[in-house]
Amino acid sequence: MAALFGNTARAQQDADLAKQLANPIASLISVPFQFNYDDNIGADDAGRRSLLNFQPVAPFSLSDNLNLISRTIVPLTWQDQVRGDSRQQGVGDIVQSLFFSPAQPTKGGLIWGVGPVFLIPTGISGISQDEFAAGITGVALKQDGPWTYGALANHLWSVEGGSWGDDISATFLQPFLSYTTPESWTYTINSETTYDWNANTASVPINVTVTKLTRIGERPISIGGGLRYWADGPDSGPEGIGLRLIATFLFPK
Repeated sequence: MAALFGNTARAQQDADLAKQLANPIASLISVPFQFNYDDNIGADDAGRRSLLNFQPVAPFSLSDNLNLISRTIVPLTWQDQVRGDSRQQGVGDIVQSLFFSPAQPTKGGLIWGVGPVFLIPTGISGISQDEFAAGITGVALKQDGPWTYGALANHLWSVEGGSWGDDISATFLQPFLSYTTPESWTYTINSETTYDWNANTASVPINVTVTKLTRIGERPISIGGGLRYWADGPDSGPEGIGLRLIATFLFPK
């Protein structure tokens, strides 16, 4: 009987963790690795790109009422025939976001955070935008039973340019909807739209993923994947269907 109650408690704990993971500013340390594959890139659609995003999330308690959530994206890129017949591989530009967020949801259940965002030009030629940019980012969401829904957005402006980069004025918008089951499966649909105000072009991938929270020993890990469809983009951007794989290591308190 004790084992049954223990298994039930563990299942509930895992489902709660999976739901926390659906919240971009949850008070939960997580280390996601996100792999994306896209093709039909470039002027003649012959290019292909593999992108591994290392995306650690770390919360800090500033007071009883206020948290600071750090979200970092470090991209590792492999691309072929995206820029002519050449190949590039290496670290791309790092995006660092900081969200100041109330420790508790509002009375209406709204969870929100706002703060600065920075683009750090750490990438190599052919991958980097070669511009340091800064701006503002925000997120708002609700969690209602098994559902999580909301949106994350930011806007970046160039602060200082390098030798080959173009000025940056870009808006990112990520609406998301997810459903988490008592068995710790999470079904998610989102879009990661970027609008370039200088070029007047939009890139609109729509992602559909399925993840499962499981354990390696006592360490919780969420694994899964799905497909993405490029609904819109510049002529040289990806087209058609892409692939996404996800593995997220969790470090609950």
